[in-house]
Amino acid sequence: MPSPHRRTHATALIAAATLLAAACGGSSGSTEAETRTDDGHYPVTVENCGHEVTLESEPTDVVMLKSAVVPFLTSVGVLDHVSAKAGVYPDGYFTDETAQQIADIDTLTDRVDASGHLLISKEAVVERDPGLVLGQTDNLSHASLDEVGIPSLEASGLCTSNLPEPGFQQIYDEVEMYGQVFNREDEADEAVADLKQRVEEITSTVTKGERTGAVLYPTVGGGTTYAYGNKSMTDPMLEAAGIENVFGDQDERVFEVTLETLLAKDPDVLVLLHSEGAPQEVEQAVTNLPGAESLTAVREEAVHTELFNFAEPASPLAVDGLERLIDELGDGS
Repeated sequence: MPSPHRRTHATALIAAATLLAAACGGSSGSTEAETRTDDGHYPVTVENCGHEVTLESEPTDVVMLKSAVVPFLTSVGVLDHVSAKAGVYPDGYFTDETAQQIADIDTLTDRVDASGHLLISKEAVVERDPGLVLGQTDNLSHASLDEVGIPSLEASGLCTSNLPEPGFQQIYDEVEMYGQVFNREDEADEAVADLKQRVEEITSTVTKGERTGAVLYPTVGGGTTYAYGNKSMTDPMLEAAGIENVFGDQDERVFEVTLETLLAKDPDVLVLLHSEGAPQEVEQAVTNLPGAESLTAVREEAVHTELFNFAEPASPLAVDGLERLIDELGDGS
């Protein structure tokens, strides 16, 4: 729990930032969240990325920094608790209703760098005096926000330390955590039951064949290509689809990979992730590389392009991603 001097520090920063915003004609806005009667549920302490995070009451005026947290919020019915967002939220992830809800949330910034990482100042978040921040950046880490008395949670699949074992159980556990945080445990239990049933149905016809695959994040326009190892959600996703990850021996979430290494591994299937841009351009970022035509996946046209959050990090969207992967590339039978 934040100490009194930290909250005092936070108040001073917020006051200064609010005066600055007022001078510039800005406003912080507020959420009209539907809250529950506190029946002794709070305070609640949850574990996240190796940190204990304590919530003294149901968090409102939540600031959301990553699209990856949206499916957790919708799973337990608390997207209305978010009063401000930052980053990019592609329509392709969400239902029309959810996309409209997101569009109606105040935007702090949608600036990202070439790798898709959010560019935002600490002051822009602190001035909102949020009850909770969801998602973290280099300058908005757990420690940085804790200094000013603001609790924060990161998507567990993006933890830089204490990364949990990736898999569908990780998703179920995180939905349950959000149920605790927002006093929506019954909703979380129902959401988890639905997800488990969907995974069972989606994988019921999958046969573990001899297909191999790789999940890549290419840079459109030239640059570094990244691959995903056994610390990412893509590894259990491929396994659930009956595909062996050729980089499953890499004890990393994501790492740089060369075309030479990819040619040596020669996967039967390629899954290409992207955060924005046209899927065709993403595919060409790999298929147009000199020598890429020698890859089995390219020759056999077994290349599946997908929006990033359908595979990474672990979230309910990964269940949709698994279904889309099997629909596109088959179940191995």
